[in-house]
Amino acid sequence: MYALIETGGKQYRVAEGDVIRVEKLNASVGSEVNLDKVLLVKKDDNSVEVGTPTIQGATVQAEVIAQGKAPKIIVYKYKAKKNERKKKGHRQPYTELKINKINY
Repeated sequence: MYALIETGGKQYRVAEGDVIRVEKLNASVGSEVNLDKVLLVKKDDNSVEVGTPTIQGATVQAEVIAQGKAPKIIVYKYKAKKNERKKKGHRQPYTELKINKINY
């Protein structure tokens, strides 16, 4: 059984036991999070339930494993012949989740 969920403006395919990284959520490490934007559920008997746009009453229970930052990326802007250079670094914050249960 797997589900398609939406969080942080992105969609993820999850199954029980998966560990995923999503955009930062306001939750402490070790706490439970209920994700209620379930877009699709595929059951073990190969039947598929598609939401319009979400499935009413379906949730995904997950546990927060870690809060962290991704590796630094460098943004470098340069304009030729203008002596214009800008260097900037960015580290995107994330939340690591372990999927415990798909409630459908």
